[in-house]
Amino acid sequence: MNMTTGRRGIVWKTPDITADGLKMFACIVMLIQTVGIAVIEKGLIHLDQYTQESLNQAMSQDSRLMTLAGIGSIMQLIGGMAIPVFAVLLVEGFRNTSDYKKYLLTMIITALVSEIPYDLAICGKVWDLSSQNAMITMCICLILLKCMELFSNSSGFAGSMVRILIMIAAIVWVSIFRAEYGLCMVLLVTVFYVFDTKNVLKTVLGCIISLMYVTGPIAFYGIWCYNGERKDRINKYVYYAFYPLHLLVLGVIAKFVL
Repeated sequence: MNMTTGRRGIVWKTPDITADGLKMFACIVMLIQTVGIAVIEKGLIHLDQYTQESLNQAMSQDSRLMTLAGIGSIMQLIGGMAIPVFAVLLVEGFRNTSDYKKYLLTMIITALVSEIPYDLAICGKVWDLSSQNAMITMCICLILLKCMELFSNSSGFAGSMVRILIMIAAIVWVSIFRAEYGLCMVLLVTVFYVFDTKNVLKTVLGCIISLMYVTGPIAFYGIWCYNGERKDRINKYVYYAFYPLHLLVLGVIAKFVL
């Protein structure tokens, strides 16, 4: 636990947060976000049946609808805190993995398994190509990190240009796939990897990038308190399974129960 002493001799303590703690936090806020989208917006409000103008008119006449819409919006904002955490965990996982190919394959399988649950929960359909799940973004970012590592010996202007081109290529791919959190995640992963040892710089840049999702900078308190400990109390595959399972359960509830 880190401690600093204030002007009046008061000792301020910051908690030690492990990788497991960061994962649990990210999963909780992601769950809150998905409840806001799938259950409240898709299941209770049936948002797809409204235009923005008709929704505004309906909310002006129905206080319950206005309350639900407000709660749904707040829950989505809370979910924005998960994005920087997942970016940090991906970079940490890449740096510490003993088997990159297995790591990437696990990500790809999770992305494929998650697509139908994602479409059901977020789009309200069993199959929808308008957007793709966040694990696809993570796969692209993992390939980005490998490319960065391959050219890690390039320095100076040439090295900087190579990193920029790799980042641009990743942005193009997440845009083609219309993958969730694409641009923000690519930029964050690049910053966390390139400026790994420059804590203040990567925190400032990360906070600025995370403003794309409004609440993202709040997560940097937990990231700053991360102690580097990677001993998981929960098996890592539980976290992989959580993503498609929570989407599937909430999607089924929104589509077939509410």
